[in-house]
Amino acid sequence: MTAPAVPMPTPVVTTGSVRRPRTRRNVELALLIFAMIVVALYSASVEAGMIQKVTPDFWVPIGATFVIFLGMHFAIRWLAPYADPVLLPAVALINGLGVAFLRRLDLGAAAAAERADLSPFTGDSVRQLFWTAAAVVGAVVLLFLMRDHKSLSRYAYTLGLVGIVLVLIPAVLPARFSAINGAKLWIKVGPEDDPFFSIQPGEFAKICLLSFFAYYLVRKREVLSLAAKRIAGIDFPRARDLGPVLVVWLVSLMVLIFEKDLGTSLLYFGMFVVTLYIATERVSWLIIGLLLFFGGAISAYFLGASIGGPFANFYDRANIWLDPFATADTTGYQLVQSLLGLGTGGMFGVGPGAGLPYLEDYDQYVLPAVHNDFVFAGLGEEIGLFGLTALLAVYLLIVERGLRAAITVRDSFGKLLTGGLSFTLGLQVFVIIGGISQLIPLTGQTTPFLSAGGSSLMANWLLVAVLLRVSDAGRTPVTLGSGGGGVVAPPQKLAEIPTEVVR
Repeated sequence: MTAPAVPMPTPVVTTGSVRRPRTRRNVELALLIFAMIVVALYSASVEAGMIQKVTPDFWVPIGATFVIFLGMHFAIRWLAPYADPVLLPAVALINGLGVAFLRRLDLGAAAAAERADLSPFTGDSVRQLFWTAAAVVGAVVLLFLMRDHKSLSRYAYTLGLVGIVLVLIPAVLPARFSAINGAKLWIKVGPEDDPFFSIQPGEFAKICLLSFFAYYLVRKREVLSLAAKRIAGIDFPRARDLGPVLVVWLVSLMVLIFEKDLGTSLLYFGMFVVTLYIATERVSWLIIGLLLFFGGAISAYFLGASIGGPFANFYDRANIWLDPFATADTTGYQLVQSLLGLGTGGMFGVGPGAGLPYLEDYDQYVLPAVHNDFVFAGLGEEIGLFGLTALLAVYLLIVERGLRAAITVRDSFGKLLTGGLSFTLGLQVFVIIGGISQLIPLTGQTTPFLSAGGSSLMANWLLVAVLLRVSDAGRTPVTLGSGGGGVVAPPQKLAEIPTEVVR
């Protein structure tokens, strides 16, 4: 999705007054209202399932959530009037369901006799609501400050340096300040077991690093597209051009070894290799990337088996993944409970509020970390395979609209940045869902917009703000001439836009 190989065709225009294309903001508002109705119905079903009635306060967190997203909608009308009308409602639906499910967990943690009187302004759900408000405000501020997405390219090297620093900070900190469940991904302030503040800096590094990758690849695209040999019909690059990939590969291995997290390592390396593929359209870069990553992961596993040390955590996680039921009462407990929960849900689920993520008699979670890392498994028990498939379809829709924005925007930097961000969001969903379903080893990633936690929520809303800004740039009609009598060029059809990937 880089700059077209041939000049852009001249828009066909007519003289005289031409009506400007609609902004589709009313469509966005209608979809947003529909999304909040779905969230409200889920919340009512949760209360009906858990306390056999719907309390008068059930709508309070949903109403507050709707007000937050309505404010974002009006901000888009002002700051990005031609932005994609589907992005905000889709993200709001997932975010709203996350708030509602956390409210369900708060009810489950309370004694049965106290649930009907449990205040809606307590527990993880209200904290998630506050984080949602902060994240949306951050997205609006970014839209206000970044009136042109190409302005990010002016600070590409600075953003790249900031991204690397954010990634490496947890690795160099002592474990008591950075480790949770063995993965060193955090900066914690306060007591080790119960910090009063924590942040995951790697979440914010995604946008910084992708801005640098997009700028670098726009400048080096022609060199990286050169082929040295053709093997089995695939053009492979010259050995001298492998330097950038090897550097990012080494950095991702450092993340795997010192931060002890496969998911983050895969995320950073994957987003670079895919952005490189988008820039050059060379399948060989994907092949080289996969070989390097899996080679590094397999080497780390055998090194963990032989010498332990920094490789021991990855070795243990890989063994849990290979046979979780062998240690079902100890290290494999989380994954086993996740698989049992998904199996219990079956095709249609046991119903909202009818699952067992929390065991009241023992005052503990049956599914540990169900509010963040395993939120998808907790939801899966209650809404089943059909419900999870629908939720995944919404994620897919967000990724698709991001890729659509990448195709329609007119500059190469915007294409690479938006394509990389869209893929990164999809890859993050794959990494966490692959972990809880035993497709890949468990990771420390959170489910975007759904899991409890401020770092992931704020970082992903900033990502959405960038997608909105780029989609606004791509959908804004071109006006020829000046003054009120300018002629508006009709927008091109998506299938007719010449790019490297879609011809």
